[in-house]
Amino acid sequence: MTQPAEDTTPLVTFDAMPLTSDVRKAIDDLGYTHPTPVQRAVFEFAAKGRDMVVQARTGTGKTAAFGLPLIDCVVKVNRPAVQAMILCPTRELALQITRELSAIAKHRGTKVVAVYGGAPMGKQVEQLKDGAQILVGTPGRVLDHLRRGTLDTAACKAFVLDESDEMLSMGFLPQISEIWGYLPEQRQVLLFSATLPPDVKRVAETRLKNPEYVTLSGDNIGALSIQHFVYMTMTDKLAELIAVIETENPESAIIFSNTRDDTKRVAAGLQAQGYQADWLNADLSQNEREAVMAATRKGELRFLVCTDVAARGIDISHLTHVINFDFPESAESYVHRTGRTGRAGRTGTAISLIAPNNIGGLYLLRLTYKIKPIERHLPSARERKTRAEADLVQMFVESAASRTIHAEDLALARRLLTHETADRVIATLLRDHLGARPDAVEEATAARRAKSPTPAPEPERPKAPAPAAREQRPRIEPAREERPRIEPAREERPRIEPAREEQPREERPRREERPRIEHPREERPREARGDRPREERPRIEHPREERPRIEQPREERPRVERPRVEQPREERPPMDDRPRERRPQRLREERPSERRAEEHRTLESARLDLPPPIRKEPPPPEVVQPSSRPDAAADADPIQEIFVNVGRRDGAKPSDFQSLLEKHGITGEADYIRVRHSHAFVGVRGELIERAVAALNGAQIAGQVASAELARRR
Repeated sequence: MTQPAEDTTPLVTFDAMPLTSDVRKAIDDLGYTHPTPVQRAVFEFAAKGRDMVVQARTGTGKTAAFGLPLIDCVVKVNRPAVQAMILCPTRELALQITRELSAIAKHRGTKVVAVYGGAPMGKQVEQLKDGAQILVGTPGRVLDHLRRGTLDTAACKAFVLDESDEMLSMGFLPQISEIWGYLPEQRQVLLFSATLPPDVKRVAETRLKNPEYVTLSGDNIGALSIQHFVYMTMTDKLAELIAVIETENPESAIIFSNTRDDTKRVAAGLQAQGYQADWLNADLSQNEREAVMAATRKGELRFLVCTDVAARGIDISHLTHVINFDFPESAESYVHRTGRTGRAGRTGTAISLIAPNNIGGLYLLRLTYKIKPIERHLPSARERKTRAEADLVQMFVESAASRTIHAEDLALARRLLTHETADRVIATLLRDHLGARPDAVEEATAARRAKSPTPAPEPERPKAPAPAAREQRPRIEPAREERPRIEPAREERPRIEPAREEQPREERPRREERPRIEHPREERPREARGDRPREERPRIEHPREERPRIEQPREERPRVERPRVEQPREERPPMDDRPRERRPQRLREERPSERRAEEHRTLESARLDLPPPIRKEPPPPEVVQPSSRPDAAADADPIQEIFVNVGRRDGAKPSDFQSLLEKHGITGEADYIRVRHSHAFVGVRGELIERAVAALNGAQIAGQVASAELARRR
């Protein structure tokens, strides 16, 4: 048995295959550059007349695999008789094979004819009499011609069964056996199959002579590469299917049903919901079938509902989902169905609706092909609401994409989004807009349902582009093998990254020190209390004045407030003259008045009343800019504050403000500069306040346009 490895086969061109000039010219016209693995593996044995059993996944170039040796070596152009017969399960697949073989034989002159049911018998008879050399047909119509005597197989040297596993499972074995009886004893047999079930193996053992087995990736390998999901259904399966489609929102899908009646019912249900859907089964005439397939390939249909028999040979390039409305009767059928998506490296999804009587088939699928679908729950009301909201959002997005946006409106929208109540404002605007359009939700949903899938690049993609896509696999897979060779370059990055990490390490001490220095100021006195207790204790008394009033016992309050009571002794001379037993009571009565007096003290008077040690306190190194300004007590004008809307979060530093003031001639005149998270305060003397405001307002500080104004009284 020959098992060529797809991953290790070197990338070769058609020059490596001994093709005639006519066939090679046709290959070049089709744009094929590299033969696929199955084409390379089959050509040599088929050209020598060997019987073969080829297992390869659908969509890997099997048509050209048997077409190239037949046209180039087996069929003689100067003999006007049927020399090769190809059987396939459906009319669509027969037409697809005929188109591709005709393109390969274009310059050689080999005549290829399609024979299938549903088409006029007389036209097919004329084509056979006209010297057809390769016959492609379905078993029923081919057997009809043989019985009528309109088909002579005396010169037939090759017999090909494409999709042999599917034909045997569909009950074509009696017809195939009868056709076999019309063939000469000396003939070549080629069996192409995606899987190798016992029926195919039995035919190979009994009908073929010393066959050569070529095994590549089967459809089950492709099925393992896509996502599988199941939904448990109990009541109305059609309604549940529509709910699943609403949630999954597939771009394009084939929906499989086990009966013809269900294909019509499901397609009608989808059409009633606004989806572009149609059905395909044996009840359609050939012209109607071709019209449906043409609409599907052009991207005019989003959902195609069909049976297994009608779907054989369908190759849709833009297919993203396979949906099993009815679970298949066998695991092999599931593999064939789901193998239609996720081709040529694309992603794919398989969804199945599971009724209680399908549980056994689901377990058989897991045991046979190791496919374990993930169970999902049917969409809830909340999920359906989420889908409706997504439809509205998409409607707004598409509407905005087609309109010209004014720069001022865009700037206003960005400013609105930064507001803390932006969601409420937008909700109000949406309600005003949607209130004027009560059908907006239905319109958005209808637009999503009517969306068409991406059309195929060419209407007849199975003829040329499909093998081109197949050719890409050998090119892609070696690239995957080369990734480990690229990985060392990625592994070298850690050698560079330590150097990158060392750069931040030099900066990290400064960055890490900043949070310690720029902690909230209420924490700084606590940390500094142990370093400079005598100098900072009077400053700490300010924030701690309020705490004793709430947290400490009342009997301790006189002790805490005694320094502040003793300072203005001239204002409260009667306090020491009162009896000792009455003093705590009177203190409690006067405390509210003291609190009100402290609250109404202005910032300037508070600073002027502080003792000199407090005025000399150095500011924190990262926040307060030291000043060489004389003591406030010696100033003629009080200190005034300027509020600036630029802070640490914008990257501002005290030096930025100082340099800006110096640029405008205010050199060393700033009393203090306090940079906070979102803003900053600059203190200057009253006579310089206007110049300082003018210098800071509208200036560029840390890349931001600053807005400066006189700070409010606290």
